[in-house]
Amino acid sequence: MTINKTAIVTGAGSGIGKAVAIALLHAGWNTVFCGRRKHVLDMAVADAGPAKAKAVAIACDVGKADQVEAMFADVSKLFGRVDLLFNNAGRGYQTALIDEIPVDIWDDVLAANLTGSFLCARAAFGAMRRQQPMGGRIINNGSISAHAPRPGSVPYTTTKHAITGLTKSLALDGRQFDIACGQIDIGNAMTELASKMATGVPQANGSIAVEPLIDVERVAEAVVYMAGLPLDTNVLFMNVMATKMPFVGRG
Repeated sequence: MTINKTAIVTGAGSGIGKAVAIALLHAGWNTVFCGRRKHVLDMAVADAGPAKAKAVAIACDVGKADQVEAMFADVSKLFGRVDLLFNNAGRGYQTALIDEIPVDIWDDVLAANLTGSFLCARAAFGAMRRQQPMGGRIINNGSISAHAPRPGSVPYTTTKHAITGLTKSLALDGRQFDIACGQIDIGNAMTELASKMATGVPQANGSIAVEPLIDVERVAEAVVYMAGLPLDTNVLFMNVMATKMPFVGRG
């Protein structure tokens, strides 16, 4: 069991973020539940139940640099170091062609999915290379959309392809500081965001089809595995998906 290490999970109020934060907490990580709504984070912490590590809820809009810096400063005061960042916070948008997507929606998706990941990784990287002992791990939440888009998903798909570039760059730049960076690409975990899969979503051939889903706990287990490796070992990319998801051969 990992003891006396500190993890920050963004978007921890619900869905994948909540499941991962709770799983890390029960694995012995002091865990910071980060998200925009404090009351939602408090409920997520309450849902975790008894644990051998400490859980803290901190409200933060990851798309705003001042809030991210303040959050990491608070974590440093509370725990003294940062050992893990799970860059999970993000949002999508309804299926739409590019000329039907409002510019403000594009800006909002980029702020949440890409700028937020950059700002949190920037703060984590700085903390990890200056703390003693030096080092830590950053895990970015990519997506199947980091490999192949769904129809009508320009903002979301663009950000997820960019997350792959962020992951590779951090994995390279972190070597000299014992900072490992990996990415988990998730396909059809059962969350509120993905619930529409159960009723049918557009396919590349123009049809609408129901897609299989997996329990979000499988994702949480995968992240805990990645997080628990020694820093001389890195899962650069992991794809966790429903076995019968129409990804291989999509299109």
